[in-house]
Amino acid sequence: MRRAVCPGSFDPVTNGHLDIVGRASLMFDEVVVAVLINQSKAGLFTVDERLEMLATVTAPYANVRVDAFQGLLVDFCRANEVTAIVKGVRVAGDFDYELQMAQMNYGLSGIETLFMPTNPKYSFVSSSLIKEVAKWGGDVSPHVPDLVANRLRERFASSRK
Repeated sequence: MRRAVCPGSFDPVTNGHLDIVGRASLMFDEVVVAVLINQSKAGLFTVDERLEMLATVTAPYANVRVDAFQGLLVDFCRANEVTAIVKGVRVAGDFDYELQMAQMNYGLSGIETLFMPTNPKYSFVSSSLIKEVAKWGGDVSPHVPDLVANRLRERFASSRK
């Protein structure tokens, strides 16, 4: 079985993330969307909330499952028999950073990283930007699934009162 992982924080998941996951799902037998547990960084949404949102928005893809991990991605890959890491890249800066990670991961484990260019309509979308716009009451609904847009409105509603 050809299994790939799409790792990230997904805080929150965006339509750009889903575009990469959907395209990867056409190339692999199974795609694992893996949420990094970073205990040194407080997210807007808990890991459980992110997993629940991801499970809901990836449900249309029969060969996609969600999971969480902490530590080295290559250890997660070995434990889950993942043969490829799929990363979306928006701009040159993304590529510079991801290339270093890919080379380290290959050196540690021999696992290949595949870079997928982001659909141009999502090239400016990042989770950080989505949170910033939502925090100030901006409409992020064109850039995230409806479930996520609603959760963002709920999360920030009390802070704007």
